Amino acid sequence: MADLTPAPAPTSPALPAPPLNPDFTPLPSPAAYLLLTRMWSRAAWQYRASLLLTGTAQMLSTCLDLAALLVMYSQVTTLAGFTLPQTLYLYGTTRLAFALSDLIASGIENLSDSIRLGTFDVVLIRPVGTLAQVLADQFTPKRFGKLIPSTATLVWAIDTLPITWTPLKAAICVGTVLCGTVIYCALWVLTGSISFVATDARETANVITYGGELVTEFPFAIYQRPLALMMTFAIPLAFITWQPSLYVLGRHDPLGLPDFLRFAPPIVAVLFSALAAIVWRAAVRHYRSTGS
Repeated sequence: MADLTPAPAPTSPALPAPPLNPDFTPLPSPAAYLLLTRMWSRAAWQYRASLLLTGTAQMLSTCLDLAALLVMYSQVTTLAGFTLPQTLYLYGTTRLAFALSDLIASGIENLSDSIRLGTFDVVLIRPVGTLAQVLADQFTPKRFGKLIPSTATLVWAIDTLPITWTPLKAAICVGTVLCGTVIYCALWVLTGSISFVATDARETANVITYGGELVTEFPFAIYQRPLALMMTFAIPLAFITWQPSLYVLGRHDPLGLPDFLRFAPPIVAVLFSALAAIVWRAAVRHYRSTGS
């Protein structure tokens, strides 16, 4: 009796894996960040009217906060011994620093949604640093609107205050904004890393970031000493604008802290950024995806 078992189908030989390109190098994170922000900006520019309206809304929302401060000073002449121009100097420096950090790093606010939906896995397989991709996520030029009232307030305060400017004071004034921006960006990264542990922790992170920005708008002398010390040494909010501004304004520290702390913001910015980088790498390393 003939064997009716079908013959096995012929199989094609396995193809060799394509050789790796020896000249390929991953895109550096700063370059990747700039390319991604350019991509998102071009996408936003396709809807010019919407971009203009939302940018104007961002500017007006910042002006409303300023109006609240002006209403407060319409009832008092000083706040904890600080005049209106002095407080507006604090307001302008911290607002400008926060607006720059919001422009640069607030894309990390979308991280919790990315983790929950599983799209963060795509970030991991790209030959680009994860942090650069997350920071640039959904970048929008509308946040430039926050820079206008913040800059105008700071310029007015500087022009009004009777400050005898020296090269050191001018450098500290500029450094206050730059170091404050770095500290705020590090704060964004640290609070964003919470999303790897609790994906619904956005509001908790906002309490620290947006709440910290609100706290630094006012003289630290209005806060109780334990709270002010916590915001100096536990969460370094005092080094964003309070400590360096004391030197520029020629004021003594009401908390009685050493004078050398007024020159510490660059060191604090570097150390806080290093801490944020370490925490971010640890969080990404322990990421286990969402499963299925």
